[in-house]
Amino acid sequence: MGWIARARLASAVSNAGGMGIIETSSGELDNIKAEVAKMRDLTDKPFGMNVALSYVRGSNIIDFVIEQSIKFVTTSSGSPAVCTKDFQDAGISVFHVVPTLEMSLKALDAGVDGLIVEGGEGGGFKNPSPVSTMVLLPLIRSQCDVPIIAAGGISDGASMAAAFAMGAEGVQMGTRMLACAESPVHSNWKDAIINSKETDTVFLNQQGRPALRALRTELTAGLEPMGKFIVMEHMANLPALYFGGDMESAIPLGGQVTGRIDKILTAEEIVDETMAGFDAVIADLAKQYS
Repeated sequence: MGWIARARLASAVSNAGGMGIIETSSGELDNIKAEVAKMRDLTDKPFGMNVALSYVRGSNIIDFVIEQSIKFVTTSSGSPAVCTKDFQDAGISVFHVVPTLEMSLKALDAGVDGLIVEGGEGGGFKNPSPVSTMVLLPLIRSQCDVPIIAAGGISDGASMAAAFAMGAEGVQMGTRMLACAESPVHSNWKDAIINSKETDTVFLNQQGRPALRALRTELTAGLEPMGKFIVMEHMANLPALYFGGDMESAIPLGGQVTGRIDKILTAEEIVDETMAGFDAVIADLAKQYS
């Protein structure tokens, strides 16, 4: 969530009891360092950073992240072998995002501390051969003995409970937090999420890399029949989308869970409602089937 997962949103998540994450994929390292400093003013709770390895090459990002004196990093979009030992030597736990069983086993070979298992229904950059969370999560759980965070399709307590039933110890929310009150994106994007049906996303560039899941707009509907295109040509004007609200200026990423999001809540409300819903679902299942 480049440009989005910064101090305002991440601190709200951490203060609510979650693990707020600061992005690095924007490549604006001076600004990101300032955002980390803001985090320490806004929260005394734990937070981490994400390193999207394919998008920060040549930026000395590993040293940069270590210098921020954090304890938790998520890595994605590349091999964690290039950074896991360096992070761990600095006392940082590393969880790697994986979209397939094969990639999860490679991440374990690289020595990661845990996995973020991301189903193909999630928004953002994806594997060209998407596998749903319901298939992927229990498959990886059956062969990987490390902590797992489930991602893709998670928006509330019921979906969190389902993820735990399939082997997760935590959940990650992207689209749900993109549309929360503290998210810095323009209200047009949030409103598009609120008004979307479960069928209102498109899966793009499936014959290229990266594939991606996005909200359906005139732009993305036109790109959908194209099996392969240069993604970054359609992401060049991100500020106009993110902060100007022009939904046709770039590709608005988002997951199928948009169909389950019907109101804008604060991060605290999302976390509180999710945990209350999780507890209620678990208790109800135990009562019904014990």
